Amino acid sequence: MIDTDTGSPASLAERARQILETTPEAQLPLTYQQLATALGLQPPGTIQRVAAALEALMREDAREGRAFVAALVVSRRGEGVPAAGFFELAVELGRFPAQPSEQAAAYRREFAEALRQRGQGDMPP
Repeated sequence: MIDTDTGSPASLAERARQILETTPEAQLPLTYQQLATALGLQPPGTIQRVAAALEALMREDAREGRAFVAALVVSRRGEGVPAAGFFELAVELGRFPAQPSEQAAAYRREFAEALRQRGQGDMPP
């Protein structure tokens, strides 16, 4: 794979969105490392760059009233959910409950809605 790690954080976020919106549903969720590989990122700091791109997408999705496409990316550690930063930002953006015991259910709903909304941006209502 060609190293395409030369763009700005904004273009990295745009490329991440494109990947998440076009990856076959059966292959989702992706791990942070799988997304880094798909983006052509090279160490060091690949996961941090992926996380920053996903945070930018979360902010954009919150502004636009869309489900978080970042919900389609999970940590390979843990129980098939995103890293803690995803939940912290979702709470900060007012989209997830602050109570940790309620966040897993909120994540499952967000994941399902992100799958449902994929690719609808180009389609008429």
